Amino acid sequence: MTFVARGASPAASADAAFAPSPAPPPWRWLGSRIATFCLVEIQKIRHDRTELVTRAIQPALWLLIFGTTFDRLHAIPTGGIDYLDFLTPGILAQSGMFVAVFYGIQVIWERDAGVLAKLLVTPTPRAALVTGKAFAASIRAFSQVIAILVLARILGVDFTTNPLRLAAAALAVVLGSAFFATLSLTIAGIAMTRERLMGIGQAITMPLFFGSNALYPVDLMPAWLRAFSVINPLSYEVNALRRLLLGTSGNLFVDFGVLLFALVLGVTVSAAILPRLVR
Repeated sequence: MTFVARGASPAASADAAFAPSPAPPPWRWLGSRIATFCLVEIQKIRHDRTELVTRAIQPALWLLIFGTTFDRLHAIPTGGIDYLDFLTPGILAQSGMFVAVFYGIQVIWERDAGVLAKLLVTPTPRAALVTGKAFAASIRAFSQVIAILVLARILGVDFTTNPLRLAAAALAVVLGSAFFATLSLTIAGIAMTRERLMGIGQAITMPLFFGSNALYPVDLMPAWLRAFSVINPLSYEVNALRRLLLGTSGNLFVDFGVLLFALVLGVTVSAAILPRLVR
């Protein structure tokens, strides 16, 4: 029952009674979308762990074969750090990138199943949809990174156990993986098919990997590769991981600033391109 205040007209009271509730602030619905997509991804991981195992084989081989071999050769100067220690942050970043850069395949599957069209007609802004998808991909990548980190510890890699530094390292992995997921979503909106996306993804992963400081210091690169490394977000993710896990010198504000800027740019571009998938 609606009570009419003294001196107020019945029409005004009726309008007030049926007035729509104010919209929640942007940060609330954005956080809700991200949490929803991440929970869905966690459920998928719980029901199918075989993909995590198979995807972890390649980065594990990098540590077991490439890392241990070059650690004995002492062929790459790493500033007084054991090469296996130096390599581990690079493989952690590479592992997350390899998972995220093919995440667009899942979105194309959702397009074929009609799920993506339903998501795009909801009131959820496309930027929130892309952001939620990107962080969901980073959850999958992060679960694999944990397995590689455990293997690195078994191999004797000496990294910090400080919980704050580990949490910051996890944030670097999440931001980096989320950016590469937006890159994959952008490619999906351009390629339109799983086969094309697979081909483009395979074509760019190795240049991104070898064009970063994951395997060797930037000082050893030729000038043209060094210039590419400066604009490669993977280099800044590796820098942040080395500084947090190994205690090397550098500017974490620059590393996280570049990763955050790359993620925002990736969300903006992929949100504009993604609707092409359902046209």
